[in-house]
Amino acid sequence: MIRRSAHLRSLIRYFDVGSSVSKLGAYKFSSRAASSLLQAIEPSTDSSANDDEKTAIDWNNLGFGLMPTDYMYTMKCFKDENFTQGQLSRYGNIELSPSAGVLNYGQGLFEGTKAYRRGNGHLFLFRPDQNAIRMQNGAERMCMPSPSIEQFVDAVKQTALANRRWIPPPGKGSLYIRPLLMGSGPILGLAPASEYTFLIYASPVGIYFKEGLAPLNLYIEDEFHRASCGGAGGIKSITNYAPVLKALRRAKERGFSDVLYLDSVNKTNIEEVSSCNIFLVKDNVLSTPATNGTILKGVTRISIIDIARDLGYQVEERSIPVEELLSADEVFCTGTAVGVVPVGRITYEGRRVEYRTGSRLVSQELYSTLVGIQTGLIEDKRGWVVEID
Repeated sequence: MIRRSAHLRSLIRYFDVGSSVSKLGAYKFSSRAASSLLQAIEPSTDSSANDDEKTAIDWNNLGFGLMPTDYMYTMKCFKDENFTQGQLSRYGNIELSPSAGVLNYGQGLFEGTKAYRRGNGHLFLFRPDQNAIRMQNGAERMCMPSPSIEQFVDAVKQTALANRRWIPPPGKGSLYIRPLLMGSGPILGLAPASEYTFLIYASPVGIYFKEGLAPLNLYIEDEFHRASCGGAGGIKSITNYAPVLKALRRAKERGFSDVLYLDSVNKTNIEEVSSCNIFLVKDNVLSTPATNGTILKGVTRISIIDIARDLGYQVEERSIPVEELLSADEVFCTGTAVGVVPVGRITYEGRRVEYRTGSRLVSQELYSTLVGIQTGLIEDKRGWVVEID
């Protein structure tokens, strides 16, 4: 059995290296081969063999928290080299040198994408190539090598397929997939690491905010800042997130859902929320802060912009003074983790402003269209959906 498993694992590597990539929307043989061979190695990965464990999950009350799945994907390379071949392995802890670049100097990036299950049982991803491109841009900023778009997308596919039994039923949630790129090699002086690791793990998730689908209650922060000009605010660096924890904890202790940050120079323009982008609607015109280096280029953000324009809305990407936000008709947030969620209230300098909620929201129309494209109820004219099974 050991010899058979070793042989099959070598076949996985053979098929993965030998596969060719034509277009991102096409189903790749390497992903199918890897999934099938892994099931041959360890039959327990077959969903039918794990019905008891699968049905034990309360899909109706799935929050946004870590639920370890079966497999993760790992790929390594040295400095000044390219990533070559990765492999699936059982989910578990990884070993790092105490002097790893990611631990000492924060040389790391992460992405977030999702795998969904349609009513017909087919599995799909939504625009994973955009996450790959964003990781490449971030890697260039952080002096790191990065996987090619094809390598990134194929690794995400393999991770989703290997963990397919963890993908919730249609309408019950999704499999959140977290790609990481980090300087794993040892380094003492301030410099790029000598070795890099690309790793992907996954977890089934439901609604991000504890309020569920209820409108958010945001607090505008004017003491702490998320990013500054010339910094790393425009990329998904791991260094962007721990600094917001104090402001976020303080806001939640006072009953708010999240924090909206202002620009660090003049403290007059809105930027983004801790974990998502923000839009305002005034007289049916949508406005959102421009991604000028301090704001993350969200995949859901640009998708909603495209959908809004297709539906005939005028969309503006520009600097937005906080006072303009306070006079908006409607406000909503977007992100891979959060989806599209309306904002009910915003508090700034002791002033609380309430926004239009309920039915017939612009954000609801946009989100319904987005979900319709993802679920196949609306034609995907842009090739956003990547079916993997």
